[in-house]
Amino acid sequence: MDTAERVLAYGGGSLDRAGPLRTDPTRLGALLTEATSVLLPIWRDRCLVDGHGPVRLSAERAALVRSAAGETVFLGLDGETAVFAADLSALPERSAVEMAGAVRSVDVRALVGRLEPGDAAVQAYARGLLHWHRQQRFCGTCGAPAVAGGGGHLRTCTDTECGRLLFPRIEPAVIVLVEAPGRSGRCLLARHAGAAEDAYSTLAGFVEIGESLEDAVRREMGEEAGVTVTDVSYQGSQAWPFPAGLMVGFRATATSDEVLVDGEELLEARWFTRAELRDRAASGRPLGRADSIDHRLLTDWLAEG
Repeated sequence: MDTAERVLAYGGGSLDRAGPLRTDPTRLGALLTEATSVLLPIWRDRCLVDGHGPVRLSAERAALVRSAAGETVFLGLDGETAVFAADLSALPERSAVEMAGAVRSVDVRALVGRLEPGDAAVQAYARGLLHWHRQQRFCGTCGAPAVAGGGGHLRTCTDTECGRLLFPRIEPAVIVLVEAPGRSGRCLLARHAGAAEDAYSTLAGFVEIGESLEDAVRREMGEEAGVTVTDVSYQGSQAWPFPAGLMVGFRATATSDEVLVDGEELLEARWFTRAELRDRAASGRPLGRADSIDHRLLTDWLAEG
C-alpha cells in the first residue's frame, strides 16, 4: 500500500496541530476570541450540521456556544485560522442544535463520503478529543477532579500531593488480511458476533501491554481463528477515533488451511477466492466498511490478481 499517496478516511488532515501554542494560554485566549477563528460544535460524539455540512462557527455564535460548552479545545491552525472545538453534550440535543445554528446532529461516519478528507479528519479529531475529556474528569490514581490544560490536550489532577498529568489515550488495534498458504489465491474472512448472517470482514484485535504489533497479529489470529501465521507485513495505519482507536493494517500468510474459530468473537471464518469476493462486490455486498482500512486491504488484494 502506498501510504504516502493513498490517504485513508480520518487521516491526512492538513491542519497544523501547532503544539507550541498549547503551552501559551495567553495566545490561545486571544485566538479564541479572534473574529477569524473557527469553532466546531460537537454534541455527544456527533457533528452538528446544516444544509451544507458540519457547521463552523465564528464571532457571536461561537461566543454563545463557548459559554455553554463543557470543554473547548484547540485543534490547530488551518493556514492562519485557529480552529477550536466545543462540547455541548451537557445540553439536550435540540438545544445544542439550535444554539449552534444547525439543523441536526450526525455521526461523522455517516458523512465521510460527502466530506473532503481533511474535513472528515478534523471532525473525527474533535470528536475523539472531546470524548476523552468527558471520560477523564477524575484522576485515575487518587480520584480527585482533573482540570483541562494545554489547549485541551492534557488534564491535571487537582490533588496537590498527586498532581498527575493525564494525556489522551490511544488504543491500538491490528487488522489483518490473512492469505492461504501456497499460491491458492485465497484470503480468510470472518463473521463476527453480532454481524449479519452473510457479513464477512478481515480479522482484528487490540494490542496488549508488552507485545509488539506483529506479536498482536500472531496472537489474535491464533486466539480468534486458530490460525498460525507467518510473513507478517505492515500495510498502513488509520486514525479511528471511535472513541480512541488506531487501526494498524497487516498482511500475513497462514501456515495451513485449518481454521478453528473461538465461537465468541468470531462465529465463522472461511477462505474466499478473489472471484468469490468480486462476485460479492458485484452483487452489492460490501467488502468491509467503506471508510475502514479493512476495505482498503481487501481492494488492494483483489487488484493483485
